[in-house]
Amino acid sequence: GRAAGVSRQTVYNQFGSKDAVFRAVVDRHWEAIRTEVAAVSAPSLDSVTNAEDVLRQFARSLLRFVNETDQIVFTRLVIAESRHLPWIAEAFYQAGKAPLVAAFAAVLAQLTERRFLTCDRAEFAARQFMGLIQEFVVWPGVMGVQGKAADAPADAVVVDEAVAMFLARYRATQPS
Repeated sequence: GRAAGVSRQTVYNQFGSKDAVFRAVVDRHWEAIRTEVAAVSAPSLDSVTNAEDVLRQFARSLLRFVNETDQIVFTRLVIAESRHLPWIAEAFYQAGKAPLVAAFAAVLAQLTERRFLTCDRAEFAARQFMGLIQEFVVWPGVMGVQGKAADAPADAVVVDEAVAMFLARYRATQPS
């Protein structure tokens, strides 16, 4: 409240309660990821000639979101507050992660339909790919590991390896 120059009570009066404040903050925070989701899902995949470019674009969007928003701080806040406000973790997930997974899974399903990939379980594969990125980019920050560890790989390496690993498992074998 102080940073905004208003008292906590003024904020609660505006929103009605601490719960309402958090609901508004959660929703506002995820507007940024919804923009990224739209960017990933909006372009027609008709002009796509390979899955690798799509995976790299998605990974870069995920990295941009994490690096350009307060995602790490916000995730830590949600974890801390969920003890007192049990609904917040579910709301956080439903407002952001769930639509992101669904949008990326739809893209993977289209790439499978176009025979660039063989993802029988698109949502499962979407979570796998996101995990390959988030393990290095999100979790050290959430766990309070300050900065990047000296031995932490660069974001570009994380993306390259995630794409290579994902394609090793899911790339469709082209008929020769």
